[in-house]
Amino acid sequence: MYLPPEWPPEVRPPGSPDWESSAVAWLLDAVPPDYRGYGVLRRHPLALARMAAYHVNAMVEAARAGYRRAAVDLKDHLPPHAVEAVLATYRQEGPRLVRLAAAVELVEHALRGEPFVPRLDPSAARVATAPPHGGQAGRTGEDPSARGRQRRS
Repeated sequence: MYLPPEWPPEVRPPGSPDWESSAVAWLLDAVPPDYRGYGVLRRHPLALARMAAYHVNAMVEAARAGYRRAAVDLKDHLPPHAVEAVLATYRQEGPRLVRLAAAVELVEHALRGEPFVPRLDPSAARVATAPPHGGQAGRTGEDPSARGRQRRS
């Protein structure tokens, strides 16, 4: 079975024994700890994956907003080296969160039973069908600033 390179190593391949259990454990690590107390999310991994996608995508957007505003928001309250350290933290966390969002999306697709198909360009690996929920986050090769814009001829 083909798995995209972005597939999280902590999650067993779809169809293997205990793969859904490994997906649930991994997804619970991607959401706030209080989510562990909701039995419905363990009983319905797809619901957990959907909630995780919303949560992680919100973290990506929050990190982007924080990075854009940190220097202005903090310059009067922190020394310059501390502001730079905060920006460096955002530069490290931002890509990690984007990778996490892409991995959550892949796990969600697998929980929906959607197969993965290899592409000639491994960085363009995607599921065989479009996501029914209309999700956009984490698509490989997508320009995040292009979301919502219409192409003009």
